[in-house]
Amino acid sequence: MRDDDILIGSLLEDSWLTLEQVAAACAVEAEWLRRHIEEGLFPHAESVSGVWRFSAAGLARARRMRQLERDFDAVPELAALVADLLEEMDAMRARLGRY
Repeated sequence: MRDDDILIGSLLEDSWLTLEQVAAACAVEAEWLRRHIEEGLFPHAESVSGVWRFSAAGLARARRMRQLERDFDAVPELAALVADLLEEMDAMRARLGRY
């Protein structure tokens, strides 16, 4: 885990980001994020009065997916699958850490 991931997690734990803010944080166009939402690749994104909202977990997912697409030339569906698996591994590690 990188230091900026820790900082983002602590700052955003109870906050929401807009689509434009997440796109800027991931260095992608807002349209990239919209396409991924329309394809169902961001299951936890919420639309409130027509404005998309993302949690810190949504931001982390977007960053992971963008990195996978960029570094491995992965198609969006594959990047989403890998992000799902990484999120599951993170959850399992957190559970193990409690024991």
